[in-house]
Amino acid sequence: MATFQTYAAEGIREDLADVIYNISPEETPFISNVGRKSVSNTLFEWQVDNLAAVDTTNAVVEGADAGNASQTASKRMQNYTQISKKVLQISGTMEAVDKAGRNSEIAYQLAKKSSELKRDMEAILTRNQAASAGSDTEARTTGSLEAWLRTNTNRSTAGTTAGADPTLSATTSGYPDAAATDAGADDLRTFTEVLLKDVIQSVWTEGGDPSILMVGPTQKQKASTFTGIAAQRYMAPNDAPSTIIGAADIYVSDFGSISIVPNRFQRDRSAFVLDPEYAAVGYLRDFEVIDLARTGDSEKKEIVVEYGLEISNEAAHGVIADIDVTG
Repeated sequence: MATFQTYAAEGIREDLADVIYNISPEETPFISNVGRKSVSNTLFEWQVDNLAAVDTTNAVVEGADAGNASQTASKRMQNYTQISKKVLQISGTMEAVDKAGRNSEIAYQLAKKSSELKRDMEAILTRNQAASAGSDTEARTTGSLEAWLRTNTNRSTAGTTAGADPTLSATTSGYPDAAATDAGADDLRTFTEVLLKDVIQSVWTEGGDPSILMVGPTQKQKASTFTGIAAQRYMAPNDAPSTIIGAADIYVSDFGSISIVPNRFQRDRSAFVLDPEYAAVGYLRDFEVIDLARTGDSEKKEIVVEYGLEISNEAAHGVIADIDVTG
């Protein structure tokens, strides 16, 4: 008598795990470390100021007249908000059938699209993007981190395609209406500790108190070899909140300890020295789920957010740009 085996059987239930495995990264270290605020217009503004340069000749004759006063006005800075969205459409049947790994397809896709939207925002906010007012045919864009930085920069100076700092829309105020010029592939440099020290010193001299070095994966590995890396890895205490999100190593500079934070979504060709106290994401419209009109047997939803980057004072940050990404 032949043994009845599974190969000839019918009606065997499938073995499908009731879980969905997704390793796509969701961390947004830049958004998580900087501030968050509300704004009330598509063009939002703030003011910056600085003290006069040190006067080493500041000596006056006893009894001298006070003379004329000298003051400088604060500067008005601006940026535009940008709209980003994700759309999903689920059929009535898909929502009704018995599914593995989730009860509601709509709820599952909403959570997934929300994570995708945050990843988009992280990449947009850290990239080299100029601000634009937009039009009825062109999307409005926010000036991103690298397009703001011009005081404490270390860019390639070799060749005809060397990097150049971005420009503001006006001499004394405004927003970055042109992104930084990227150096060509032949003019990229290796990310070194010398370059890092130069920018940290520049930020500190300007008055910043940098606490984060934010880098892509290639530059993270290079930074881990720098001699200033602390011998011990630091861990945030379990009983106290951590002020740095995503820190991996501590670089001990001449001007304080810097947490090295890897960021999967920033450009790997740039390394940012940040004082997170002087940056924030402004929200004109926070994340919102909009139910779109039904035109048949499906539900359609849109997740939308309107936001912009406020660099409270760009001199509090710095960038090592035009660095090689080949390892």
